[in-house]
Amino acid sequence: MKRLLFGLLMMFLYSGFINTCAQPYYKTYIPNKYVKENKFLTMEADTAVPPSFEMIKSKLPEPYWPACPQIIKSYWRIWELEFLHLHQVTKDNNFVSPYIEPPFSGDIFMWDLCFVTMMTKYGHHAFCFTKSLDNFYRKQHPDGFICRQISMTTGLDIFERFDPSSTGPNLLPWSEWEHFININDTVRLSNVFPPLLAYYQWYRTNRTWPDGTYFSSGWGCGMDNQPRLPKGEEYDPRFSTGFMSWIDITLQQIFVGKILVQMADVLDRQDDVKNIKEEIEKLTAFVQKNMWDEKTAFFYDRDRDGNLNYVQSIAAYWSLLADVISPEKAERFIQHLENPEKFARKHRIPTLSADDVHYDPYGYWLGPVWPPTNYMIIKGLTKFKKDSLAYEIALNHVTNIAKIYMQTGTFWENYCPDSIQGIGMKDFVDWNGLFVNNLFEYVFGFRADVPNNSLVIDVRLLDEYGVKKYPFGKNGLLDISCKKRKRATDKPFLTIQSNIPLKIIMKWESGEITKEINPGKITKI
Repeated sequence: MKRLLFGLLMMFLYSGFINTCAQPYYKTYIPNKYVKENKFLTMEADTAVPPSFEMIKSKLPEPYWPACPQIIKSYWRIWELEFLHLHQVTKDNNFVSPYIEPPFSGDIFMWDLCFVTMMTKYGHHAFCFTKSLDNFYRKQHPDGFICRQISMTTGLDIFERFDPSSTGPNLLPWSEWEHFININDTVRLSNVFPPLLAYYQWYRTNRTWPDGTYFSSGWGCGMDNQPRLPKGEEYDPRFSTGFMSWIDITLQQIFVGKILVQMADVLDRQDDVKNIKEEIEKLTAFVQKNMWDEKTAFFYDRDRDGNLNYVQSIAAYWSLLADVISPEKAERFIQHLENPEKFARKHRIPTLSADDVHYDPYGYWLGPVWPPTNYMIIKGLTKFKKDSLAYEIALNHVTNIAKIYMQTGTFWENYCPDSIQGIGMKDFVDWNGLFVNNLFEYVFGFRADVPNNSLVIDVRLLDEYGVKKYPFGKNGLLDISCKKRKRATDKPFLTIQSNIPLKIIMKWESGEITKEINPGKITKI
């Protein structure tokens, strides 16, 4: 409701009421050279009408899991809702690609769409949802700035660029990299690299303190009301920086900086990211030395006097994806996720530790479970070879969401960690689409690396399960089935048919097998 009211207010302001009275701003842009390479600024708009769910359902992957029909029903309903939120571009908004909208306020949100497009990579044979991000690149400013929230009606930014809440989190490179490793689309990678690099540089120039760490606000980091700001000051948790080094924003810059370096390697543009490599090294050293507390084995925000706030927020777990923690320290840090007094609640994972005085299981970001932060954690756990825990969290998450959907007929903005209950807005498909990622990547264990032509199948379920028309790359389609087992240590029995050659790496609790798959043939492993 707060977001809806805010969006309506900003649309009213942009209608001209303020602008007809105000002194025009001076143009203070310092042009970024990479913006000149941004093809989306001049690209001809795709005015096609997006397809309906009924038109393309046959092109979507078809999972089956006979023991859990409620999860399969939830899967299809999520896809149906995603297609209901597709929009055609208009002359008034001057967007460049048909796009998916968040189900509120009439704006597109960077934070939301970065996660939505991670899910919709599995539907790219039906419709390229990732192109929704093109509309942010279309609206990039000459200095590299991209607003976090843009009106679907007018195409105008909702925030002035120097407002602390005007942009972020900077996760666009992550979403584009997920698209790349699943599709291997080097043409798109080449097109998005310059605007991503320009935006990264704007962020570094305008969101850092003298020590190099990053700042934001509750809205800017996406977690509106967490109690992270210094006490005793009149700070607004939604819009104030608190003169604080924000642990999540700092870690995210390390994480996406590493992705930009990977992109540069693929595109042979290593000279463009030399300064990013230097920043990653300096920031990593700073975070390890100054934002980690050895006694509690946790990362924290840091105030301007060098004090840690000791708020155990889910924000700290960006450190796994950023890979800034040693394996030894990671063991203790990850243990918090398995502690029922902290994060291992009935529905995992709450966004604030349950032993925090501000913890509220119904309190927006004061405890409720949010799909995007859950996905961030399980992806990070894979980096530290904690796939068993990632599987447990993903299975818990999709099972609970499916139960709630069957009980209420809808998906919710967030979820109560201490009971099986949805909270907030109804029919909030948005980043609930990550249900699909959790199901395919961690419950079923399918994790693709298309540039290296390999697919990991990490078998942990004991039930019979599988998928038809699993998309692999631009043209690959796989039918995969796994038979029921009695014990996790039993070797799985897989049957695979593919229209392209690839390498399958099958893992289970007590073994691993690699198999080359030939197209057109049924292969048994």
